[in-house]
Amino acid sequence: MLTFTIVTPSFNQARFIRETIESVLSQDYPRVAYIVRDGGSTDGTRDILRAYGDRLTWVSEPDAGQADAINKGFADATGDALAWLNADDAYEPGALRAVAGFFQANPTVGLVYGDIVHVGTAGQFLKHRSAPLFDRDALLRHCFIPQPAAFFRREVWQAVGGLDARLHYAMDWDLWLRMAQKTEVRKLPATLARFRWHGQSKTFALGCAAAREAIYDVRRRHRPAAPFVDARDYLAGALRAVVRSLLFRAREAGGAVTRRRRG
Repeated sequence: MLTFTIVTPSFNQARFIRETIESVLSQDYPRVAYIVRDGGSTDGTRDILRAYGDRLTWVSEPDAGQADAINKGFADATGDALAWLNADDAYEPGALRAVAGFFQANPTVGLVYGDIVHVGTAGQFLKHRSAPLFDRDALLRHCFIPQPAAFFRREVWQAVGGLDARLHYAMDWDLWLRMAQKTEVRKLPATLARFRWHGQSKTFALGCAAAREAIYDVRRRHRPAAPFVDARDYLAGALRAVVRSLLFRAREAGGAVTRRRRG
């Protein structure tokens, strides 16, 4: 039976991490090693982790960022399949069993991904995001593989050398591009994870910086520079981040007013 190692990088996400942990530990699949790499949180995260006893392995110490924490988590991984789940996201029920079955039925596939659901701060449904079928040329243009719903074989992770710890926002896109050079990539037609939008997430707080890193650091590593196209896509990505942030904050404010009225 195929085995999993799941890593959760965390820093001061106490209000969300319990849901993340429960979504892993409640999977209907028996062979899962779960590791939490916490960056030295001061918000009660360590008390939550301690309460799970030997149901998971955890370390809380300073690190050099999310990619560094994930690399450390996978350093001694023994699972056949690997994935990381951020401390504000969650797996859907049955996700790991579906992925295990897909890997076993498709031995040449080294990276598989599915669909995700976007949820708000309180876990409310926002929208369903259906990822397209894999196309390498399209992946060179933009990252369409949803990270919380992506799983890869350990030998592929080792072949590409893990995440580039110098990247802080688009390290998943860089990883998928390098993996696509080494292995077959396929989509599993199933909803595998929940991605949480909230005011402190990187997508909102650092949208412009994330767009710059994606276009000028990651994309240019994997295809020739196209100054006009790169500038256009950077500005479009930064604008989308600002608009998403404004819409999200308006939605959250509206939800808060509604809850106060009902209360």
